Amino acid sequence: MENFFTDNEDILFHLEHLDIDRIIQLKEDNFAQAEQYAHAPKDTADARDSYRLVLSIIGEICGGFIAPNAPTVDEAGPTLADNQVTLNPATRKAWDMLAQADMMGFCVPRQYGGLNMPCTILSIASEIFARADASFLNFGLQQDIAETINKFASEEQKNTYLPKLCSGEWDSSMILTEPDAGSDLQSVNLRSLRVMQGEDGKWYLNGVKRFITNGCGTIGLVLARSEEKGKGARGLSFFLYKRDDNMIIRRLEHKLGIHGSPTCELQFNNAPSELVGERQRGLTKYTLWLMNMARLGIAAQGIGIAEAAYREADLYAAKRIQFGVPVRDLPAVFEMLTEMKVSIEAGRSLLYETSRFVDLKETLEEYSEKHPEDKGEITEEKKKYAKLSNFFTPMVKAYAAEMANKVTFDAIQIHGGAGYMKDFNVERYYRDARITNIYEGTTQLQIVAAIGPVTSGVAQMILDEYDRAGYRHSPDLLVKVREARNLFDETLEYAKAYKDHEHFLTFHSRRLVEMATDLVLSYLLLRDGNHNERKQKAAAVFIAKMPSRIRANRDFILGEDGTLLKNYQAVIGKTSDI
Repeated sequence: MENFFTDNEDILFHLEHLDIDRIIQLKEDNFAQAEQYAHAPKDTADARDSYRLVLSIIGEICGGFIAPNAPTVDEAGPTLADNQVTLNPATRKAWDMLAQADMMGFCVPRQYGGLNMPCTILSIASEIFARADASFLNFGLQQDIAETINKFASEEQKNTYLPKLCSGEWDSSMILTEPDAGSDLQSVNLRSLRVMQGEDGKWYLNGVKRFITNGCGTIGLVLARSEEKGKGARGLSFFLYKRDDNMIIRRLEHKLGIHGSPTCELQFNNAPSELVGERQRGLTKYTLWLMNMARLGIAAQGIGIAEAAYREADLYAAKRIQFGVPVRDLPAVFEMLTEMKVSIEAGRSLLYETSRFVDLKETLEEYSEKHPEDKGEITEEKKKYAKLSNFFTPMVKAYAAEMANKVTFDAIQIHGGAGYMKDFNVERYYRDARITNIYEGTTQLQIVAAIGPVTSGVAQMILDEYDRAGYRHSPDLLVKVREARNLFDETLEYAKAYKDHEHFLTFHSRRLVEMATDLVLSYLLLRDGNHNERKQKAAAVFIAKMPSRIRANRDFILGEDGTLLKNYQAVIGKTSDI
């Protein structure tokens, strides 16, 4: 039976070399729980063994059951009748298998029935699931919802909802998007009105939500407008809703890909809900935190889809004989395969580095709350990892999503005409990948989020830190990276000093973020190369083309005279009257 964890040498490589000992110690509160819970680790080595065991169980379920059933799930999908969604039987069975294996409370503290896993291990698990079936979104969604409740809900709410989520008895959804408020969440209009009953009062939801993944879930976190006079983000609050007859599932969306995941349009008709946290912080605090965690999950999804597509393409190219040789031996094909492989490994290194920063930020915050006597000592460190998390999260989401789209595109190309047919899995991977650079914030919005850290010095700070590390194995590659870094610094300074710099920066923000991403990936691959020769060769392949991309962006930005800004209206014409 296939195991999607143990058969992935690159994941095993990272798990062996991940710098997470401090995260483990913080997450386990210096292993204080070992006496209270039978399965709590006693030390870092015990924790790492536990991670491997859990990931192996997930890998076995994914390789042995979820992946073989993915084509059938894609073909049939879920159904809607009498206001109830019925998941595909294979999807339901996979959910039950994970619940029986106690995997549903992956990152939740043990006191609520969870496994207390760090985000870094969740990213590995999410990638494995996506490789098996990208439409099996429930697992990652369940963790995001549970973690948000654990971080922001009241103790009473946590005791009520988290054990049910951890057992798998309840599933969940993130209910944000509306027909007229997609990425622009501050325009949300679904209302939550408070009806006073005694001192507390209850909140009732009214309105429509659209494109809601697993909107049929037992509970949902809902972004709604709570203030009658509050406009924009400050008028929004966050609510916990448990499914009842006051919410109607109006339709299941007919989508290009991820067919196994029910995407719902919901109508709330005076549906009772509970306020989470403080009023008016629904978007600015709670939703932004939830979406950042979800964006990590989408990055993992992109890498998992790309991994599956690459493996199919490599296998096909080895078997397909053309001109008397396997097409894998043709330069045009082996160049594609090599770059696919390296781009996936680069994305994986970036995903795990991002997850590590998120873990450090979150565990330091938790530790300082439990140990206020040490709060002053870690304040600056928390600030550092918060900045890095805010930079790396949109960066990895943008990179992984765009990379997955290219890898799946190339996988079909390697298959030729056969890849266009439903007889081969790459057609499904191509359709599934297309959503990754749209939902949880388009790539364009990730650039908006990442350009601030690039221009404020956060990118330079981490690049300096990477540069100070040792890379004795490849001094020539380090020289190339440093030369490219100089071009980036020159370009950034030029853009910041431009006479109309804000408009200029906005126009060129994607190019600047891509330059920073290329440099970060180069350093991460060099760091991976410290551990074995194969990784050194992967770094060499990536860095061979990296300077030309940096130089092309630099030359365009420095030599650009506003041609597009001057001419785009004439080229595309005025907006048609509607």
